[in-house]
Amino acid sequence: MDYSGKKASFYTLGCKLNFAETSNIARRFEDIGFERVEFSEQADVIVINSCSVTAEGDKKTRNIIRQAIRKNPISMVVVTGCYAQLQPEIIQKIEGVDLIIGSAGKQNIPAYLGSLIKKEQAEIHIQAPNEIKKYFHAYSFGDRTRSFLKVQDGCDYYCTYCTIPFARGRSRNDSIANTVAEARVIAEKGTQEIILTGVNIGDFGKSTGEKFIDLLKGLDQIENLKRIRISSVEPNLLTDEIIEFAAQSKRIMPHFHIPLQSGSNEVLTLMKRKYKREVFESRVAKIKREIPQAFIGVDVIAGTNGETDEFFADSYRFIANLDISQLHAFPYSERPGTKALELKPVIPVDERKHRTQRLISLSERKTEHFYSQHLGTIHEVLFEEQKDKKSLSGFTDNYIRVETPYNENLENHIVQVKLENLLPNGNVWGSIIGT
Repeated sequence: MDYSGKKASFYTLGCKLNFAETSNIARRFEDIGFERVEFSEQADVIVINSCSVTAEGDKKTRNIIRQAIRKNPISMVVVTGCYAQLQPEIIQKIEGVDLIIGSAGKQNIPAYLGSLIKKEQAEIHIQAPNEIKKYFHAYSFGDRTRSFLKVQDGCDYYCTYCTIPFARGRSRNDSIANTVAEARVIAEKGTQEIILTGVNIGDFGKSTGEKFIDLLKGLDQIENLKRIRISSVEPNLLTDEIIEFAAQSKRIMPHFHIPLQSGSNEVLTLMKRKYKREVFESRVAKIKREIPQAFIGVDVIAGTNGETDEFFADSYRFIANLDISQLHAFPYSERPGTKALELKPVIPVDERKHRTQRLISLSERKTEHFYSQHLGTIHEVLFEEQKDKKSLSGFTDNYIRVETPYNENLENHIVQVKLENLLPNGNVWGSIIGT
């Protein structure tokens, strides 16, 4: 069907993977005649790509759905993503939703649109997790500075607190050849930096018999690509070979993100994580030996069921002694159908928030320390396009956010910058070398 003259808007909640997928969904709409407009504008179709990693993600999704319906009561409203896959009946109760499309169908939403006539009750198009088998290619485009490139989907780990395997199915990916070809297309469009994203990207190769390290080697050969960032890699999958290759690569940035979730071995066992904290500690030590200037970001969940006061204190001490740069700390959130609901003791919500705040404060100190270590040094910074035109900001190779006076000519360019001093907002002020 030709939808020429029709307009579509999109809203993304959650992770970088969702952003990459929304971008691809939008391009499919454009291929059949839709004009993409901002979410705040009037549109014939509104697509909301949902998140369900926490209860807060569920709540935000419902709020955005209701907001869209209030602003555009005659628009066709489509909800897809993890929350749609996991809780379609709850979404169906929201009056004004027309289509609820699960993970298996999100790559082909236009096929469900029909004549764009609103429905009396939302249609649900969901497949069971074991039927989610196809791999849906995706990358974000529109910001010339960087692109999120999906390299993997799904997860086989079934941690006790997590619903992602039920929302996205088993681990799967495309071939190295096809993924590298897609990255070349992105680079040819002028994109300076690619961020590799997925659910468990270190598990790349499960469906093709290949390895993540070989994907990195293939991507490293793309000559007109300036930067590659590796997003979250499980510590048990972050091998010496990967770290050593990143250390000598000119394109892979000295920036790692490693999910820890807890610094207590007892809690890691309750979570059914596939490593002990000693493995995590060894990965951090290896990175710092090979790449001393590397930024290391770490995910931690506070107050999960079973995390006693003693276990949290043990976890906090362990994390405090790690040579890391930043924590992404979150309070535990009950997820329907997960094994963690069976664990005791249940930590009160206020205590979860208190523990999270302690970790956030620790993170702020660690990030300030990391930034301070680099003051007076010179780094290459990729500056982003700015809407306010008041100052320029961008990231160094090792993920320090830098600000400098606004200069339109520096947008989407990599330039040498001397890191001068810390700013009240937590960023670093830099001066351009040669000016």
